[in-house]
Amino acid sequence: MAREKTKKDPADYSVEEKLKNLYALQSLLSEIDNIKTLRGELPLEVQDLEDEIEGMTIRIEKINADIAELKRDISERNAKIVENKASIERFNTQMDSVRNNREYDSLTKQVEYAELDNQLHEKKIREAKEMVEARTAEMTRCNLDVNERRVLLETKKEELEEIVSETKAEEEKLRERAKNLELTIEPRLLNAFKRIRRNSRNGLGIVSLQRDACLGCFNKIPPQRQLDIRSRKKIIVCEYCGRIMIDRELAGLPSENQEAPKKAARKSRAKAKTEE
Repeated sequence: MAREKTKKDPADYSVEEKLKNLYALQSLLSEIDNIKTLRGELPLEVQDLEDEIEGMTIRIEKINADIAELKRDISERNAKIVENKASIERFNTQMDSVRNNREYDSLTKQVEYAELDNQLHEKKIREAKEMVEARTAEMTRCNLDVNERRVLLETKKEELEEIVSETKAEEEKLRERAKNLELTIEPRLLNAFKRIRRNSRNGLGIVSLQRDACLGCFNKIPPQRQLDIRSRKKIIVCEYCGRIMIDRELAGLPSENQEAPKKAARKSRAKAKTEE
């Protein structure tokens, strides 16, 4: 029975193989990025709406708690008014049987205090009722806003789910291929590549040359540096943007000499249409 072939250690790959695997990984990740671009701002919009609804729900709960507290205060003050009125009646009854002016003055002051206390309670009750009305109106507005946002959220979620369902299978396949390809790249190089991708605006971690310039930052690459890239003997990074560089031929891209006639033909067709 033939011995099973052992898997090659990623560190043992040649520089050419490492660069080809990195570029293939970049191509897969770029396709995944394009799928995410198709979704546009929808995921962020959905998240923002969910955050808004959560914030407004907490606000409504706070308003409800405030209204409940105001109503408790109104109830307690009404009870205090009833208690004061009972005291006033009792003091007035006691005045009929006082024995001297001092007792009469004392009862009169207690009646005045109870009446003043009731006036204060009645004022606070009016203010609390006005506050209840204001907070109730605010809660009504908040509930309307929440309902509107929930309807909008459902619409956005449906749009997002439709786009995701259309691209989910393709994205999963790409991610699986990318995951398998990562196993062929040594961890140190893979981590460096991922770090470069995170820091780059267009998500490119490895790029080729075009017209003697880096396709990542478009800065001119010195001739000696270009020779090093084409020699494929070591990993070369752009001295301006830090992206890994790969030879166009190794990346499987057409040479610039092949691209020139195509561009000229496109320009001619465009010019012909304009003249028509």
